[in-house]
Amino acid sequence: MNDKKTYGFTTTILHSDRQKDIEHGSLHKPIHTAVAFGYKDARQLAEVFQGKQPGYRYGRQGNPTVAALEEKITKMEGGKSTICFATGMAAIGAIVQGLLREGDHVVSSAFLFGNTNSLWMTVGAQGAKVSMVDATDVKNVEAAITPQTRLVFVETIANPRTQVADLKRIGELCRERGILYVVDNTMTSPYLFQPKDVGAGLVVNSLTKSIAGHGNALGGALTDTGEYDWTQYPHIADNYKKNPAPQWGMAQIRAKALRDFGASLGPEAAHHIAVGAETMALRQERECKNALALAQMLDADSRVAAVYYPGLESHPQHALSTELFRSFGSLLSFELKEGIDCFDYLNRLQLAVPASNLGDTRTLVIPVAHTIFYEMGAERRAAMGIAESLIRVSVGLEDTDDLVGDFRQALDA
Repeated sequence: MNDKKTYGFTTTILHSDRQKDIEHGSLHKPIHTAVAFGYKDARQLAEVFQGKQPGYRYGRQGNPTVAALEEKITKMEGGKSTICFATGMAAIGAIVQGLLREGDHVVSSAFLFGNTNSLWMTVGAQGAKVSMVDATDVKNVEAAITPQTRLVFVETIANPRTQVADLKRIGELCRERGILYVVDNTMTSPYLFQPKDVGAGLVVNSLTKSIAGHGNALGGALTDTGEYDWTQYPHIADNYKKNPAPQWGMAQIRAKALRDFGASLGPEAAHHIAVGAETMALRQERECKNALALAQMLDADSRVAAVYYPGLESHPQHALSTELFRSFGSLLSFELKEGIDCFDYLNRLQLAVPASNLGDTRTLVIPVAHTIFYEMGAERRAAMGIAESLIRVSVGLEDTDDLVGDFRQALDA
């Protein structure tokens, strides 16, 4: 592979490991299960710990299999470096642990994955203030910014109601104000969108979802795009300023969040994710096609009260999504009309599986208000537009006619 030539998305992922020598000519980076790494020269061990030469210290802080995946994710996002974690939530938590301090302020989209919403509530109770705003309009973000604002956090497509943040204009605002812009790219994936293009400094991916794609491994990642000037961030410890300035943020996160809190990605999971990622573009093409067909069928059915999918022209951010994304993703949600019980409807589905994951090869469905958003209470759900009958669908790879037919027969029954 010519390292001076620019290749397509899938070609780059397929041959990423081969950019460096792989043990015994293996086509995949092998699974390295060792927790400790020995050195023949004790001075070399010391220099690795001191950062004077590359190497592995301890499995919690790095592993050859995980490092190969980190390089793969970095290439996907067009970034500078990546740190992998045990889960997507651990990756978001690493931002909190590694970068925020008491008295800091965060501006976050109000339309968030339930666990991310819960995390910000925890952060707010521990001494940092969090303002939740409607991020579909940059004016709401701008109005919430204070002198203590350290970062702005948004999801590309919100889970589950599919609101799309005003990504480009928020990026321009953060650049003007010198604020770190963090974008969770999970619902789009690096194939459909690269947040670097709108000025994101850090990108979050739940590797569990579309990147791994088979529901068989947990993982998360933070990627530094190189778009943020870390000399502007006030909480970088002097110890990490020994690195070149573009590396300050990730050096501190790797030490203070990954090392100290220990939410490390295991090598077996890293291997599953790396192999799954090779077919991500192919899977996303099929899933997006299926999602649009299903959304259009549901939208045309009189028994469905509302359908939320950016690919529909009726979606409030359809034009924005068309401009930003390669396609509209595999997540949609819909509300049934009054009188149709959502549980009875779900139980009539024969192919779609009631389950809580996203980005699986199989289509998964879940009654949102009664499960993943139940803990936040009716008042908060109402503020987020989560109806009691809302059903979230993670669209899979089934044959399109089979999938659409399944959702139709459940309405007909």
